[in-house]
Amino acid sequence: MNQEFNEYFNRQIKLWGQETQDSLQNKKIAIIGSGGLGCTLGIALGASGIGEFSFVDFDTVGVHNIHRQIGFKVGDDGKYKAEVLKDLMESRCPYVKVNAYKESFDEFAKRGLTFDLIIDATDNLPTRAAINEYCMKHNQPWIYGSVEEFHGQVCFFEKASYEAVFQINDRKPNGIACPIVMHIGSLQANLALRYLAGLEVKKDVLYYLSFDSEGILNTKKFNLPKA
Repeated sequence: MNQEFNEYFNRQIKLWGQETQDSLQNKKIAIIGSGGLGCTLGIALGASGIGEFSFVDFDTVGVHNIHRQIGFKVGDDGKYKAEVLKDLMESRCPYVKVNAYKESFDEFAKRGLTFDLIIDATDNLPTRAAINEYCMKHNQPWIYGSVEEFHGQVCFFEKASYEAVFQINDRKPNGIACPIVMHIGSLQANLALRYLAGLEVKKDVLYYLSFDSEGILNTKKFNLPKA
């Protein structure tokens, strides 16, 4: 890579070396959902040097989204989330290629594209179940994340099944605060980055995180049964 690239990623190269940083440019990931988690994931992983992103979301930005979906600003309402994130990523992160798919995950899955990792950034259980089914069928690792109120969950799925752990329904989440969205998205991004960089990652372990009344973060973890 050139000198400008090395200067841009200087601190990460010190962390894990030139070869690993260069290898991240060859990684391709799909982020399903371009809302709160998707925004945090895109910004964090784009800034880290992942080479190619595919954002999948048919939804448009609403004013009520902007307070917790950090990729959007007032004036973006009515625009497709995936396209706004694509534009942001391309202006913010000079070493990435970004694709925007304004469609459902079911439609996207029919394209037959291949990825090093799929990351769930959705807000509904049926779509997560569809991601789980697709990934199990194609032996595809994926990272789950969900947030609600002041708590959230994260898991790197490899051998376990999402549907064996969670009851699938069309329930919508309750209210939500911005900090927990960014926190869970950052944890997903950290798992993704470690995996793509070839570092150790605990797989099929569900992490449940919640902020208590004093603002202290509590974490519990559960080993999930293999499918």
